[in-house]
Parts: sequence; C-alpha cells; structure tokens
Amino acid sequence: MPNLERPDHRGNHPSTPQLMRNVFGIFMILVYVGMGIALFYNAFRWDADFTWVRIVCGVLLVIYGIWRGYRQFTGLDSNV
Repeated sequence: MPNLERPDHRGNHPSTPQLMRNVFGIFMILVYVGMGIALFYNAFRWDADFTWVRIVCGVLLVIYGIWRGYRQFTGLDSNV
C-alpha cells in the first residue's frame, strides 16, 4: 500500500510560514534602518526647525532596526 501521508518539512527546508516570516523580518529590518538613514540625510526635506526631531527619530529607527536584526538572526523571534 502506498504511503499517502503528507511529507513533513523537518529536514533542511523551512516550512513556508517560517520562510515568509524570515523574508518579512529581513524586509522590515531594511525598512527601519533605511528610514533612519533617510531621516539622517533629510531625504524628506524637513524644515530646519525639525532637525532635532529628525535626528531623534532617525536614531530610534536605526537602533530598533539593529535590535530587530539581532532578534531575527539569533532566533529569538522564532519562539513567537
């Protein structure tokens, strides 16, 4: 009798939800760090009155992007 069970993905291949979670996580890391850098260089042409807001937001976005990258690559997010 043939084996009609679905093969599981316990080998070297991640399952599709895990793969999509990883791709989305890397994409969001790039978005956070990229937006932080764009704010540093005033890519959105904010007035000089908002320089401190721009710098603070840029620093926070880059720090959060680095933190999210650390969690992503160390596997801390896989427990969620």
